[in-house]
Amino acid sequence: MPMCTTGTGIGYGMVVVSGLVCIYYNVIIAWTLHFLFSSFTSALPWASCDNPWNTENCTLAANHSALEENVTRISPTQEYWNNRVLGISAGIEETGTVQWELALCLLGAWVVVFFCLFKGIKSSGKVVYFTATFPYMMLIVLFLRGVTLEGAGKGLVYYLTPDFSRLADSQVWYDAASQIFYSLGIAFGGTQVMASYNKFNNNTHRDSVFIALSNCCTSVFAGVVVFSILGHMAHKLDMDVKDVVANGPGLVFVAYPEALTLLPVAPLWSVLFFFMIFTVGLDTQFVMLETCITGICDEFPHIMQKYKTWVLLVVSVAMYLLGLTCVTNAGMYWLNLMDWYSAGFSLMVLAFFMCVAISWVYGFQRFCKNVQEMIGYQPNYYFKICWAVISPMVLLFIVVFSMVVHVPAYYGDYQYPGWAICIGWFMALLSIIMVPLFAVLAILKAKGSFMERLRYACESSDDWGPALVSTSSAESSQSEPEKKVPLQDTEGTGNSYISTI
Repeated sequence: MPMCTTGTGIGYGMVVVSGLVCIYYNVIIAWTLHFLFSSFTSALPWASCDNPWNTENCTLAANHSALEENVTRISPTQEYWNNRVLGISAGIEETGTVQWELALCLLGAWVVVFFCLFKGIKSSGKVVYFTATFPYMMLIVLFLRGVTLEGAGKGLVYYLTPDFSRLADSQVWYDAASQIFYSLGIAFGGTQVMASYNKFNNNTHRDSVFIALSNCCTSVFAGVVVFSILGHMAHKLDMDVKDVVANGPGLVFVAYPEALTLLPVAPLWSVLFFFMIFTVGLDTQFVMLETCITGICDEFPHIMQKYKTWVLLVVSVAMYLLGLTCVTNAGMYWLNLMDWYSAGFSLMVLAFFMCVAISWVYGFQRFCKNVQEMIGYQPNYYFKICWAVISPMVLLFIVVFSMVVHVPAYYGDYQYPGWAICIGWFMALLSIIMVPLFAVLAILKAKGSFMERLRYACESSDDWGPALVSTSSAESSQSEPEKKVPLQDTEGTGNSYISTI
């Protein structure tokens, strides 16, 4: 039941993006499980150079100063990551074999996700009580430990000292926007799916502000925890903090494990840290997979709703099999390629079309009235101006800028071949193409002249509205709850306005 028929493809695009990310995101959780299981030992396996996977270039932090100037130090953590965990090949062309340990960890991750979701929102909601709160407990513990370490101040100064010259770098703004999209789940569809299970009169205005503020505050606090320990690591290695900071998976699976080896009772801290990362990863995977399952079941409610558990099982098995590509010797290259293209540029495009569809096709005034029906008042002018003008303009700028400064995917010094870049762009366009495809279909299904078809396709469906309607007027929403009369089977979509654009 779309609010804007021509924008139906935006919802489909969100499901496609979430599905693609689900495939490789659980691989990251599998890596976390591998490190977690490896931490149950008296000495961390990445703390020494005396293992079968180490090379002659492996050098402990304590021997760093004794190296010759023309010799590049390779830490045992880096070799453990590349040689032991990934078994990484020379390029994406050299697929090699499936790393059976990672394949089992990936299977374990999917089993956990399945059993946490197989009863729908009821089971996942209970699990999230733990997975959402435990990381905060761990961050507090790691913060108290981190700030007491020698050299922690060095890392905190580096983290908290602004470099205003970087504000002139347009790439910084693009990276910041990308981070916010990932962090808040913008254009993934997950927030709409989860919000659809709220009560009709739930104050979504308050919740959206609270989520944004708490997310940013958590990110800042997590940065304090990370850089306090990285400062200790830089002190021990007699290096600058910027030289021990790694991007992407290198931070979690190389820099931080190496920092953990410098802590007293290192295995204990390693277990706690990777268990925290595991719970954080599960939260994200829950939402993205629930988006896919809810999208499928709500699209075919009379067929799929009664078989929702089977749909979850089939989707989980299919994504596990597809994810096996990312646990081969070339798996890191495949995962990096998917991460580079599947949910970057496409997210910006989907968000732009969503703003246009809601503000200028459906009408932001009508949308504000819908919000008023639910919470009793309209959002203030700040939100209206952002929805109608600022957000579309900023998103359009980001989309154009990302195309102008686009850099093909790479991993370290490795440059991807042309055929791999083509696969990457196919994944990016797979979600974007849904927008014009369903817009054209909506126009073709309408009757009359072209302008009549276009006008009809830009209007809401006849059955668009709240899934449950009060027997009294909307103005009574602040009084004692009224009896609700269901318009349809709402088992899948919950009690809010149908969130599919």
